[in-house]
Amino acid sequence: MARDQSTDTSDLASTSDITAILGPLNESDVLEIAALRPTIVDLEEAATWLSGDRDIFGVGEPLRGAAAEIVAILTSDEDDDAARAS
Repeated sequence: MARDQSTDTSDLASTSDITAILGPLNESDVLEIAALRPTIVDLEEAATWLSGDRDIFGVGEPLRGAAAEIVAILTSDEDDDAARAS
């Protein structure tokens, strides 16, 4: 039987993992991402999505789960800046 990675707590990412995979982040973003209890795979998927390599998930396929929430956290500042500029 295949392991469900979303419920396997042995692969949960630490705050060090978050910054190692996603790069330098402000503390509030790190804490908000850590509160999601993401796995290393979630972080890697979010990093891949943010790098613009979205087709790896399937053309037109949306990002799901914790990875999608991580992307939302990291792009919310961009959305706020765009709204202020308009």
